[in-house]
Amino acid sequence: MTQALVLLGATGDLARRMLWPSLLHLDADGLLPKALGLIGVARHDETEASFKASLEAALSGREGVDNGVIARFMGRIRYLPCDVTKPEGAVALAKAMGPVEQLTYFFALSPSLYAAACTNLKAAGLIVDSTRLVLEKPIGRDLASSKAINAAVAAVAKEEQIFRIDHYLGKETVQNLIALRFANTLFEPLWTNRTIDHVQITIAETEGIGDRWPYYDEYGALRDMVQNHMLQLLCLVAMEPPSDLDPDAVRSEKVKVLRSLRPFTQASAQQHSVRGQYMAGNVGGKPVTAYLDEVGRATGTETFVALRCEIDNWRWAGVPFFLRTGKRMAERRTQIVIQFKPVPHSIFQGAGSQDLSPNRLVIDLQPDEDISLSLMNKRPGLDHGGMRLQNMPLSLSLASSYGGENGRRRIAYERLLLDVFRGDRTLFVRRDEVEQAWTFVDGLEKAWLEAQMTPKPYLAGSWGPSGAFGLTERSGRQWLD
Repeated sequence: MTQALVLLGATGDLARRMLWPSLLHLDADGLLPKALGLIGVARHDETEASFKASLEAALSGREGVDNGVIARFMGRIRYLPCDVTKPEGAVALAKAMGPVEQLTYFFALSPSLYAAACTNLKAAGLIVDSTRLVLEKPIGRDLASSKAINAAVAAVAKEEQIFRIDHYLGKETVQNLIALRFANTLFEPLWTNRTIDHVQITIAETEGIGDRWPYYDEYGALRDMVQNHMLQLLCLVAMEPPSDLDPDAVRSEKVKVLRSLRPFTQASAQQHSVRGQYMAGNVGGKPVTAYLDEVGRATGTETFVALRCEIDNWRWAGVPFFLRTGKRMAERRTQIVIQFKPVPHSIFQGAGSQDLSPNRLVIDLQPDEDISLSLMNKRPGLDHGGMRLQNMPLSLSLASSYGGENGRRRIAYERLLLDVFRGDRTLFVRRDEVEQAWTFVDGLEKAWLEAQMTPKPYLAGSWGPSGAFGLTERSGRQWLD
């Protein structure tokens, strides 16, 4: 075996739902290195045969994958039951695996286990200069723990060996945002506070926390979603043009955005942030229980966050960035809205002027992937009221544009795993990015404590607490619902 991916936590939820299917689809498309072996490692004491049988059953029937592909894929896999957070487990892995020229680890483990795993793998001779380490978020639960984890990983590997993964960056539409901004002369001159009124970023989920409650109740929506996914999307919208697509050039521009985010104070947190927790309600026409009932005890963890953020630099001064994310929302949606300012003076009189609305760029990430730009157009036909206007969308829908060529919607991890094999770190998060994001989030958490802000209740199946609407309406704006 000359090349191997070792999947630590191979029997866990992330591996079963996302990682093994992503690897299978890459194999089906001929994108996995031919000599790549896949080694599943977990503490479950089961045989390789039983592990592969259950995995094969879980992978069967996937779109675009026939039995021959699955058979070939299963031939790449070995399973080794061992615990690498213990020295003897790492030694057992080294003996069972044998020599490998290019070794990659995917840590589908709790981040609290990263330090012990890295130390033991290094001591067993399983981390060398060519080894790559893929770390799943969240890296810590605050700045202090994040620094401790990063320091432990840095003790066994150089920064260029480390791939901190945020699967949102693997989504096609997120990457298209980079192309939209920097491959077209149309948008970049308009991407400033002179023409943009405000930006909205929404990540809404209809499901509750379910079996994840032990993790979620410790982290909450702020640490689980805002610190990584939402701030990454904000950075891609707000960053300056990098000199090129070199990984460090792109990531350095994102760090500048994070450093420019205005910190929250006790006063601004009360005015410009909202915490919420869902009560019982209806989602999709079905009754659902309250968060407190799912957890089984009283808790002050938020399941909803809405923020008005300000970026203090020349490009974005005065442009509010409205962020919201929550569980048990009215619909599943991940969306970026770029709201442009109205024309400075309307030449259209009468009915036509009433129809005039500002341009809006809407970038949908899920459930559909689409980029649409709303433009004003004259309505066809004759009218006594003069020229009437109509808002018309220009759409760059991936489904309609590429449906015949690539109908299956890819899992975001496919793109990121492929980049790991290629050694391309552009879509991965650098250490100073992680720590700067935690600095901002820790400041907000401190402001909440000082202001004694507890989560406000909201009905499951709604768009969050009423305060979230006031967040935009106080400045004469509103969420795009």
